[in-house]
Amino acid sequence: MEPINELGEHIARASGAADAAYVRLGELMLETTPDKIIALLTFLRDDPKCLFKQLVDVSGVDWPEREKRFDVVYNLLSLVHNQRVRVKVATDEATPVPSAAPVFSSATWFERETYDLYGVWFADHPDLRRILTDYGFEGHPLRKDFPLTGFVEVRWDDVQKRVIYEPVKLAQEFRKFDFLSPWEGGVERVLPGDEKATKAS
Repeated sequence: MEPINELGEHIARASGAADAAYVRLGELMLETTPDKIIALLTFLRDDPKCLFKQLVDVSGVDWPEREKRFDVVYNLLSLVHNQRVRVKVATDEATPVPSAAPVFSSATWFERETYDLYGVWFADHPDLRRILTDYGFEGHPLRKDFPLTGFVEVRWDDVQKRVIYEPVKLAQEFRKFDFLSPWEGGVERVLPGDEKATKAS
């Protein structure tokens, strides 16, 4: 058995907090639930066979068709064993995930970013507020149901001498919808340069 599979079996057996352990794309993946995430992260940090002392990233993934639409993904690194592990927790819009800040101090900013962009709430976070968007920003821009244009636009008003927020207005006359590709046929119009191809040589 490969060492990475042995490590996965050891974590699943010894931690008691991993619901699934498998290898995907050459990396060890663990799945757990919000009530067991702190126990699992603590085990991964402190167990002599793991020693994942560095939290590289915490991010979110949005699956709007699922009941638990968000995955919170933790990427950890063991410098001692030169090994990586990815931990996933599924949650919904109403269920908070405990903050990993007591286990890894670097989690505070990563969790703020995940909250800001996806709206995932981290319970007992020391300072959970927006970090990338403005304080008055509405919604969470990396959710798949967030409109590409956003809800408001920000601009400098020279009369008021300040930044103002306005609802996004898409003027229809400035939008051109052309779904036909000139390379796939079916286009009746003459494109620039076509006249050269029809001239007899």
